[in-house]
Amino acid sequence: MTTSKIHIQQLEENTNLNPVDNSERILSLDIMRGFVLCGILLMNITGFGLANAYSNPNVAGGATGINLYAWITTNMFFEGTMRALFSLLFGVGTYIILDRFNSRNAGISGADIYFRRLLWLLFFGLIHGYLLLWTGEILFDYAIMGLLLFSFRNTAPKKLVFIAVLLFSIGTFWSYRDHVNNKKLVADVALAETKKAQGLELSKELKEADVKWEKIVEKKSPKFVKEYNENMRKGYLDLVPFLFDFNMETDTLWVYRYDLWDIFSMMLLGIALFKWNVLTAEKSYRFYGLLVVIGYLIGLTTNYFEIKTIMSDNFSFLSYSKTNISYDLGRVSVAMGHIGAIMIFIKLPILAWLKTRIAAVGKMALSNYLMHSLICVVFFTGVGFGMFGKLQRYELYYIVFATWIFQLIVSPIWLKYFHFGPMEWLWRRLSYQYKPAFRK
Repeated sequence: MTTSKIHIQQLEENTNLNPVDNSERILSLDIMRGFVLCGILLMNITGFGLANAYSNPNVAGGATGINLYAWITTNMFFEGTMRALFSLLFGVGTYIILDRFNSRNAGISGADIYFRRLLWLLFFGLIHGYLLLWTGEILFDYAIMGLLLFSFRNTAPKKLVFIAVLLFSIGTFWSYRDHVNNKKLVADVALAETKKAQGLELSKELKEADVKWEKIVEKKSPKFVKEYNENMRKGYLDLVPFLFDFNMETDTLWVYRYDLWDIFSMMLLGIALFKWNVLTAEKSYRFYGLLVVIGYLIGLTTNYFEIKTIMSDNFSFLSYSKTNISYDLGRVSVAMGHIGAIMIFIKLPILAWLKTRIAAVGKMALSNYLMHSLICVVFFTGVGFGMFGKLQRYELYYIVFATWIFQLIVSPIWLKYFHFGPMEWLWRRLSYQYKPAFRK
């Protein structure tokens, strides 16, 4: 008997730690995951196709007419919410795995699989960012936060919510402190300009403020956009070193500045909601209806005033800094509204064919997520068609809709012949250290 077969036999006979079978999957989570994956591309497409224009339409892609409405719509309904729900679902997925191991008395063997699973995800994230060239890559961050999540697997739902709210509060306070510092920066820059106009010597503090401000302004300049566009249209061997520093910044800054209160908090909240049966469509229509009303009332109101603040101040640096303070209140509330709406859709006896296709996209979430990058690298960069910076903001969504349709068609066809998506199978293969069945 080969080593692989012995290992399989041990898993099945001793702890039965084989991967989750399709019959054990929770349909509501797959459908929700499919929705969220589509929404992720809706937000990421700006980063794939335009230079530094994700938040500010004035930088590139157009800031008037339909382009402005596209920016308003995505910021009202989707900004931060898709990432929040993706984080929430990741937390639920890790909890389900750990709970399954615990129910089978897996002990250290289950922990081995869990941490090996996350370490491989971290590796996938590095490959995705540095070699598949997506600077908005999130798998790396999920893997690191997942390592922390292990210690909270048995925490009561109320405590999980309390910790999540505490983390949101810390993030909000940090954003408030940033805004205070940013106001001082703008004041120092104005004072520096006055002194330079008068021919006076600048203090060390004013010189530092001047240099910092120049770096901020530079990334919004037409020169920066032009050079960035040209670099993104180059070949693969030029793109890898060009994007290296951008990836390094997100892999370092995000971890200590955002991950705990942006990602980890939602993972904890996801586990709490799952333990309360909110994410399995088991609650009443009234419950989910209230979640929609309250979530959207608070979230969309917050987002509306944020957008109004930014637009009325002509997309200024301080307007973004100010609205960051209420960012979590808006995005988390809208995310709760989305959960209510998705669960109502799942419970309604309609559009079964569409639910099946969305669920198939969700079952292949990792493969489809990476596919987004492959499609966009080929379409936008010099690896393929070199369309980076050539489309207006609203035109980017043609690529999004086409990708949605493609994945809604291909995913169920793939799962008709295979148990898993290709990356899902590879992840299981590496995590469990044996070959699960692939073809049906």
